[in-house]
Amino acid sequence: MNIIVTGGVGFVGTNLIKKLVKDGHKVVSLDNYSTGDAKNQVDGCMYFNVDVCSVIDYSFFQEKTDVIYHMAALARIQPSIEKPHPTIVNNFLSTLNILEYARTNDIRVVYAGSSSLHHGLYGSPYAWSKFSGEELCKLYSKVYDVETSICRFYNVYGPHQIREGAYATVLGIFQHQYENNEPLTVVSPGTQRRDFTHVDDIVDGIILSSEQSFKAETFELGRGKNFSIQEVAEMFNHPTVTIPKREGEYDVTLADYSHAQKLLGWTPTRNLEDYMKEYLNETN
Repeated sequence: MNIIVTGGVGFVGTNLIKKLVKDGHKVVSLDNYSTGDAKNQVDGCMYFNVDVCSVIDYSFFQEKTDVIYHMAALARIQPSIEKPHPTIVNNFLSTLNILEYARTNDIRVVYAGSSSLHHGLYGSPYAWSKFSGEELCKLYSKVYDVETSICRFYNVYGPHQIREGAYATVLGIFQHQYENNEPLTVVSPGTQRRDFTHVDDIVDGIILSSEQSFKAETFELGRGKNFSIQEVAEMFNHPTVTIPKREGEYDVTLADYSHAQKLLGWTPTRNLEDYMKEYLNETN
């Protein structure tokens, strides 16, 4: 198949492209490299430095594009609170442009949603912006019959996760601090629980959601098991330090993936405990 992946040098996008190329598909990556890393580029994929917010013509194949996986977004709650305008503009307009291109070219779209909407749409600009993308998928499916799937992610971790800066993942931050012999920064109170889901499971769910015809069908892609941040820090057997609670944070995430299991046959298989054992064995 001919496939476009937006956010192709980002965390999830990179792992998705690796799988798609391995499976023999023709893949194009669209990314503005604002948070993604050029080091993530995969052999066999064509890469374009493109701002999806301002471009609406993505005619990169001589043949018809079959699927667009729209993974691109300015992610994370804290950066969106500090800089709401770019988060909202980027996440809304990029999704609108992708759906408009899909409408005019009869292309199936898979949209990367977020579990943050379960904790209040108005808790952060990020949560609202990602939900607005879901609403656009519903609009384009209902009015224009565009085939769309919405995949909500739960605290993704694994290879190519961001480890430094404002867009770093929790586990990525801990790994960076651990490898630099720095104390792990546990956000107060440390009892907040997160459903950590391996990126390989996420990629499998994303691909499965593109293999059938759906109209804004929503899938919760999470492990269905959560850990407190303190529990995760303790897996490193390393000193910790507590930092102040941050605005917009929520207490608990926990996925119910039964709908994805029923419609897609998707069941997550990777466990955080096993991942941590492998990581520590490789690092030490």
